[in-house]
Amino acid sequence: MQRFCLALDLKDNPDLMAEYEQWHAPGSGWPEVRANDLAAGIQDLQIYRTGNRMVMILETDDDFTFEKKAALDADNPHVQKWEELMWKFQQPLPWAKEGEKWVRMEQIFQFEK
Repeated sequence: MQRFCLALDLKDNPDLMAEYEQWHAPGSGWPEVRANDLAAGIQDLQIYRTGNRMVMILETDDDFTFEKKAALDADNPHVQKWEELMWKFQQPLPWAKEGEKWVRMEQIFQFEK
């Protein structure tokens, strides 16, 4: 198993943030997008929010790569429509590269076992 954390901002608008959360409420997501994520090797996906900052936690199989996920996303019209819809609510982090949405976070601490 692999774990990744990514960050992205929502537009700082309470109405848009509420609508974004409605799109992510149980039963509201698109099954084709979930199926695409599963095919990419994502086993669990969680999104947390504070203010307009979001953190996504991905747990994936050992074969998961972001390149594989990007290729599957590019070939799936449902994912493309979902991403276009979500961009209504999202804005890039100030340090994001051109065209980059979710930015991978660097782990800087873990409890010693």
